[in-house]
Amino acid sequence: MPVLRSATAGSGEAPKQFSQPSRKGKKAWRKNVDVTEVEEGLREVNDEIIRGGVIREKASEDLFTIDTTGDSKIPQKFPKHVKKGLKADEIINKRSAVPAVSMRKRPSDKTTDGVVPAKRQRTDWVSHKDLARLKKVADGHHENTVAVKDATFDLWDAPAPVTQDPTDFLPEKIEAKVPKSMKLKPLSLLANGKQAPAVPKPTGGYSYNPSFPEYESRLAEESTKALEAEQKRLEAEAAEAAKLEAAAKSAAEADAAEERANMSEWEEDSEWEGFQSGVEDERPSAKQPKRKTQAQRNRIKRRKEEEQLAQHKANMKARRAQEQRIKEIAAEVAEKEKEKALELAKAAEQVSDADSEIGEEKLRRRQLGKYKLPEKDLELVLPDELQESLRLLKPEGNLLKDRYRSLLLRGKVESRRHIPFKKQAKTKVTEKWTHKDFVL
Repeated sequence: MPVLRSATAGSGEAPKQFSQPSRKGKKAWRKNVDVTEVEEGLREVNDEIIRGGVIREKASEDLFTIDTTGDSKIPQKFPKHVKKGLKADEIINKRSAVPAVSMRKRPSDKTTDGVVPAKRQRTDWVSHKDLARLKKVADGHHENTVAVKDATFDLWDAPAPVTQDPTDFLPEKIEAKVPKSMKLKPLSLLANGKQAPAVPKPTGGYSYNPSFPEYESRLAEESTKALEAEQKRLEAEAAEAAKLEAAAKSAAEADAAEERANMSEWEEDSEWEGFQSGVEDERPSAKQPKRKTQAQRNRIKRRKEEEQLAQHKANMKARRAQEQRIKEIAAEVAEKEKEKALELAKAAEQVSDADSEIGEEKLRRRQLGKYKLPEKDLELVLPDELQESLRLLKPEGNLLKDRYRSLLLRGKVESRRHIPFKKQAKTKVTEKWTHKDFVL
């Protein structure tokens, strides 16, 4: 009969039951816990302590050593490789591809073999004829004068003209030229020339649930603008009405004058009734200008010369005074420049803070394109339209219009006129008589 043993009888492990993960309860969980890994770890730590200490707690100097001498048994095992050396050492030692200069003595160039060489003409000297010609050239006397011609093209800007091959009849491909304005920065439409922010920061008065002081100030401001616009419109209408009335009055007067001119001379009053005597005897009493004498001209000339000399002396005196205190003037100018720079920096900070908010921008006179910048929508909720609930809130403004107007204001695009209908090409419908092409 076979002997029945448990799975952990001879292994020295703690007895344990089969893992049953579905069993619940704190007592069953404590009973079925597996402590095999913990026991193995403790056993390994005890073995390391017996051998000399825990390896993880030791320093690197106790565990490792640096071998600087090498193994002494390698030359005995591999004598051939040790004598020949490694290829890496050979490559490192070979520092230059040029061979070293040999130390043996070489024969001198003065020693000969006793054979006298044949005489040849020397080529390392200049003849008298060439020397005379070079002297003339140095003095500016040239035998052949070179005619200077003006260049037909700019050497640094455009390439040299190339003659076209007669066999090449195909036209060259012309690339589209990039306009100069593509390299320039966009021109802002603001009067001060500064770049407006892409998305301006709204103030508290633009909120759907604003505070009373901010909302009251903005409402008063917008009301004032509306009243001014209405006043201008009424004044323009009044001026137009006055102009029409004056034109009608002048037309009536012209008609009346024409009617009086057409009347007979007997119906009009006699011109002799208003006859005034002594009109022709009146003469102009204006004093006629007389011609200046030479003495008067000389006197005027001397006075002008004296005035110029006095002005020159005053300028020279002021210049000498400035030269004497030039250091003080330089210090004053430097101090003024510093103050001006500080003022400009403060103004720039204030302007940057103010420009980031939505406000009434002042546009420049000359705008881009033929059409003006579209007016900004009035994003204002009247007091009776203010709602306390977001459900009853009616949103104001249009993000698409705001972005388009921002692009126009920053000079990114040019203002255009909206064309609702595009002109279509005229088409004519015909019927082909294909039955005429039928052949038996």
